Amino acid sequence: MHHGLPRQAPGSDASTRRLLSLCGPLPERPRVLDLGCGPGRSALLLAAEAGAGGAEVTAVDLHAPFLEELRAAAAARGLGDRVRTALADMGSLTGEDFEDGCFDLVWAEGSAYILGFDAALARWKRLLAPGGTLVLTECQWTVPEPSAGARAFWDPHYALRTTAGNLAAAQAAGYRVLGVHHLPDADWAEYYGPLSERVRTLSGAESPAMAAALAATREELDVRARHGHEYGYTGYVLRPVTAGDGGAWPARPETAADAAAVREVNLAAFGTPLEADLVDALRTDDSWLPGLSYVAEAPDGSVAAHALLTRCEVDGVPALALAPVAADPAVQRSGAGSSVVRALLAAARERGESLVLVLGHPEYYPRFGFVPASHFGIRAPFEVPDGAMMALVLDDSVPVPAGTIGYPAPFGV
Repeated sequence: MHHGLPRQAPGSDASTRRLLSLCGPLPERPRVLDLGCGPGRSALLLAAEAGAGGAEVTAVDLHAPFLEELRAAAAARGLGDRVRTALADMGSLTGEDFEDGCFDLVWAEGSAYILGFDAALARWKRLLAPGGTLVLTECQWTVPEPSAGARAFWDPHYALRTTAGNLAAAQAAGYRVLGVHHLPDADWAEYYGPLSERVRTLSGAESPAMAAALAATREELDVRARHGHEYGYTGYVLRPVTAGDGGAWPARPETAADAAAVREVNLAAFGTPLEADLVDALRTDDSWLPGLSYVAEAPDGSVAAHALLTRCEVDGVPALALAPVAADPAVQRSGAGSSVVRALLAAARERGESLVLVLGHPEYYPRFGFVPASHFGIRAPFEVPDGAMMALVLDDSVPVPAGTIGYPAPFGV
C-alpha cells in the first residue's frame, strides 16, 4: 500500500531544512545516519545540502523496496556516491559501520516511535561523534486535555506526551535542546494526501492482510480529520551534554524559600547590589512572570546559579527579557549557568512564548541559539554594541516584531 509514495510520515523539505538549520555549524562533509529512512526523501536532501557541500549519508531501513527506491533516486540526482543504504534494524545496529561515535548527525523523521522516544534517545546517543547532533520528530499532544475520542485511538497504539514531557525526557536522558520545530498542517497533507489517493484505489480484496491494513489506515485518516487539532508532529534537535554543559547542575523553578539565596548568588556574581536589587524590584512589578525565575542546584541542594525572564515589549509586542543571569563565583565555568539558562528557555518555550532578548556577552549566549537582534530589526533603547544585543526565536510560526525594546520600569531605561 505504501510503495511509491513520497513519504511514510508527516514532513516536508521545508521542515527538513528548518531542522537542519537548528543544528548549527556542521563539518564540511558531515557523516549522517538516517534511521527508518523509508524511500529516502530526507536522506536525499541531507546528501545534497548538509554541511558545506553535502553529506555522506548512511540510510537504514528494514524494507528492502524502500532502499531500492532510494538508490535509484540518488543515482538519478547524481548523489549515488553520497548515499549508502543498509538493510538493518535501527533498534539494534551492530558491526563496524555502526561503531560508537561514527556519525556527526543522526536523523530520524517519523521513525522514533517504532522504538519509543525514550528508547531512541538512549540507544542512538552512542552513535554520535563528539559535538554530534540527534534530530528526530515525534507525534505528541498539542492541547492540554485531549478529548476522549482522540485518546481512544492513540492510547492503545502509542502513549503521546506534550512538548514539555518530551523536553523533560530529552534532558533526563542527558541531552540539551538546540531547537524545537512544530510541523505545520501542510506537512500532514504531504503524507496523507498521496496516501488517501492510494487508499481510494484499493478494495481490500487482494488479501486479508491488505483488508486489515486498509481498515487501519482509514481509521487513522478519519481520526486525523476529526481530532487533528489535538495532536501533531514536533521535531527536536538535541545534543548530548558534555563537560561544562551543565549536566551536573539540575535546574528548577525557584520557590519562595529560594529568594534569599538568589539574592546572595547575584551579589556574589556581580560584586555590586545592582542586579540583586533589580531582581527584588522585578518581583513586585507587573512584568514578573511566575514560573520563569529558575535556579540551578549544587550537589548539596544549595542555589548555585539563577536566571530570570520578565515581560518586555518590542514596539508594543510582548517578548521576554533574560536578565540577570548569575552563577556563584565558586562554580563559574562549570556549567551551572548554562544549565539554568537552558532549563529556563525550555520553560518559556513550553508556555508558548515566542521571543527572548538578552544584553550580554556575544561569545556566550549564541550557544543557546541567540543571534544579534539587529537581524530582526530589533534595537535597544540605548547605545550598545550590535553583537551584544541578542534575540532568540522560540516559536518560528510567530512573526518576529521589529522596533525598539521596552524594558520594565525596574530596569530604569
